[in-house]
Amino acid sequence: MVEASARRPRRFLVVSSTATPARSTAARPAAVPARRTRLFELPEMRWAATALVLFLAGLAVQVLSGPEWSWWTLYLACYVTGGWEPGLAGLRALREKTLDVDLLMVVAAIGAAALGQVMDGGLLIVIFATSGALEALATARTEDSVRGLLDLAPDTATRLSPEGDEQTVKAADLQVGDVVLVRPGERIAADGAVLSGAGEVDQATITGEPLPVDKTAGDEVFAGTLNGTGSLRVRVDRRAEDSVVARIAALVEEASQTKAKTQLFIEKVEQRYSIGMVTATIALFVIPLLLGEALQDSLLRAMTFMIVASPCAVVLATMPPLLAAIANAGRHGVLVKSAVVMEQLGATTRVAFDKTGTLTRGTPELAEIHVLPGTGITEDELLRLAAAAEHPSEHPLAAAIVRAARARGLDLPIADEFSARPGRGVSARVDDRFLQVGSPAAFLSTSDDAAGVVDVLQEQGHTAVVVLCEHRPIGVLGITDQIRPEAAPAVAAVTRLTGTAPVLLTGDNAATATRIAGRVGIIDVRAGLLPDDKVIAVRDLETDGARVTMIGDGINDAPALAAAHTGIAMGGAGSDLSLQTADVVVVRDELTTIPAVIALSRRARRVVTANLIIAAVFITGLVLWDLIGTLPLPLGVAGHEGSTVIVGLNGLRLLRRAAWRRATRVGATPGSR
Repeated sequence: MVEASARRPRRFLVVSSTATPARSTAARPAAVPARRTRLFELPEMRWAATALVLFLAGLAVQVLSGPEWSWWTLYLACYVTGGWEPGLAGLRALREKTLDVDLLMVVAAIGAAALGQVMDGGLLIVIFATSGALEALATARTEDSVRGLLDLAPDTATRLSPEGDEQTVKAADLQVGDVVLVRPGERIAADGAVLSGAGEVDQATITGEPLPVDKTAGDEVFAGTLNGTGSLRVRVDRRAEDSVVARIAALVEEASQTKAKTQLFIEKVEQRYSIGMVTATIALFVIPLLLGEALQDSLLRAMTFMIVASPCAVVLATMPPLLAAIANAGRHGVLVKSAVVMEQLGATTRVAFDKTGTLTRGTPELAEIHVLPGTGITEDELLRLAAAAEHPSEHPLAAAIVRAARARGLDLPIADEFSARPGRGVSARVDDRFLQVGSPAAFLSTSDDAAGVVDVLQEQGHTAVVVLCEHRPIGVLGITDQIRPEAAPAVAAVTRLTGTAPVLLTGDNAATATRIAGRVGIIDVRAGLLPDDKVIAVRDLETDGARVTMIGDGINDAPALAAAHTGIAMGGAGSDLSLQTADVVVVRDELTTIPAVIALSRRARRVVTANLIIAAVFITGLVLWDLIGTLPLPLGVAGHEGSTVIVGLNGLRLLRRAAWRRATRVGATPGSR
């Protein structure tokens, strides 16, 4: 009998990207994709592929009734190419007094060959070699992603001397106190403070804010963020290795190493069970011999014991339900990266949501139109004029205004004399009228009638945009991020499943975060968080024993995704790093699948428990029969294989579409747990 125990696979990887446009009339420079390790660049992958080819060749020759020596040779070559590395790792572990599953696998394969079952042993070698190669590939791709994060910051910067001369230097060579020039469309090379100039900086990679932020003298900026229009002179406040983006990479690596210790329940007892079974088999063979029993009888009893005590049913009790649940979730747009993750999901007791790109779409929309008294125009006319003036701009706020006008079917006149000013807004001549659209701080004084409307909108968490005609305010537009329509039902569903209220962790301002949270049903709001603050928040939630599932999409969420008990990334617009780091990826960006996959995980855990009970009953009964009486070998094999088939079929029930529908109902039904 060839036996193998399931090793814990590491995370498989998916790559995507996200971007938020900057306010500019020029195209935004495309980010250079991080280098990805190629499939056969790793020696583990090459050895596994060679072993597979040799096994298939041997199988073909055997099936076609070729000479026995030829397919034996091919199978043995498969043993060598696929088994030398795990065998060597197992011997090293044995030297440290640890019975490694890799060594047991190699011994089982060699034993199968010694008994004439060389094909069975070859299949076992191929399975384990492939699993190890996938682990190595997953590790390499994760390292690629972290390196890609560090590549966000530019390699060079324009340093200014005290006399104002420009010098191109490596970003890594910048010292605290240096002054750098950041031109329009360039990425900022170091964390620092703006000394002079004005611009709109896209810092979604760091704070998760969906819109570019106006930056003027005294404001803080971060390495790796993108300047829109307008030049900035920035004083360097941190060296490259101390920047926020470098800390994100360090946090991801630290948290991932901590989580790597997690194992399936069956793997936690694997060492003790394997040692116990090997010891008992040897004892059952040697002791009767010493007491005078015949060699054949003692060997037969020991072989029967080894077969019936072999944990085939125990292994199949765990893996098929979890793998079936993974496959079912994958069919419905949820990628669960390993059986360990599927097991962990069901243990979730608290859920933490990011805001931008998770509960919201990260795309601004026009929410309110306020026409000022005495202007004599309608809402449609105000929107038509503002959209015409903003039409040449590529700013996301401008795009939201234009989309709203087109949604109302408004015809936009051609704008002449268009001009855009960083941190202020745009101006243009529309229908022979001079229009200005932009920041209230740039165009209004506190005595203007529009100031009160602006204050109300900002208190509600909206971004206020003022519209002036011939230098006189005529209206104010309120713009907000679009909430996903399924956000509120998803929040309600995870609340029912876990029995605890979820928490919102966001880098956005408190007013906006509170407004969004109120609309989706979240009370606990923690706003203004940098990436390391999110990690601290997750660990604080887990101090009381909570199993936190973090849901996010941006680079700034990656450390929290890694630190949480389980991390879920929104795949539609997720950053490379968040998708690599997360344990689960919601490929179709449907929030309602999150409570469904948690409910499916809980059902899988229940099936695993039932299977373990079935396997334990069979193993215990057959072992006692063999020890107390005389268990015929064919009957022992039949009982052992029968229990294996039963638990395997029971686990595969989770492949059915009905299992997902049931999980969806559990997540959507009040009071269901």
